[in-house]
Amino acid sequence: MNFLANLPVPLQTVLLLAASNVFMTIAWYGHLKNLASRPWYIAALVSWAIALFEYLLQVPANRIGYGHFSLAQLKIIQEVITLSVFVPFAVIYMNEPLRLDYLWASLCLMGAVYFIFRA
Repeated sequence: MNFLANLPVPLQTVLLLAASNVFMTIAWYGHLKNLASRPWYIAALVSWAIALFEYLLQVPANRIGYGHFSLAQLKIIQEVITLSVFVPFAVIYMNEPLRLDYLWASLCLMGAVYFIFRA
């Protein structure tokens, strides 16, 4: 991760959290499409293997970001990233319809960002 070292801490944190969230989303929901006909324990093992890569990115992201961001700010950043990754995944990969509820959820998260980052 030396290529990230020259970037500002907030950007390092967000990029690593975004990448980790891609793995997390695939681990949590990808098996619903790809392994639906397989036993649940196969899906769990595959998901755990994918989740390892999530943790290999998420742990450094939080370590880099903690101190620059508070714990609560890191959590809200993660939630915003989660929705930002989940919506395209649901619509493009899982062929779910784009729903207006995603907009409402985004507005709620914008409120959370405001409250957690205000002075």
